[in-house]
Amino acid sequence: QVQLVESGGGLMQPGGSLRLSCEASKNIFSIYLMGWYRQAPGNQRELVATIFNTGSTNYAASVKGRFTISRDNAKNAMSLQMNSLKPEDTAVYYCNAHEPPRDYWGQGTQVTVSS
Repeated sequence: QVQLVESGGGLMQPGGSLRLSCEASKNIFSIYLMGWYRQAPGNQRELVATIFNTGSTNYAASVKGRFTISRDNAKNAMSLQMNSLKPEDTAVYYCNAHEPPRDYWGQGTQVTVSS
């Protein structure tokens, strides 16, 4: 079992940057897949980016080229660098750890992009 805690959300103007962090309660080296998801009001939760324990990454088309996911196994942490933010990026962002057959989620952190 693993507990996840997100941080780094907040209010940012369009075009700005934010960095989200996710700290895990145990060593993440063996966690097969980790990722960031987001949910805007009235919408379903959607994938933002994922990273395998090999370092391979995957991004939603809407964030590709603007967001970068990374993981630091030594610090048991994962990050999401978000650049060129847009109002449509406004959502609650959730950290996910996938250890088959279970999924673990953080409590979420709010990101608001508005002028």
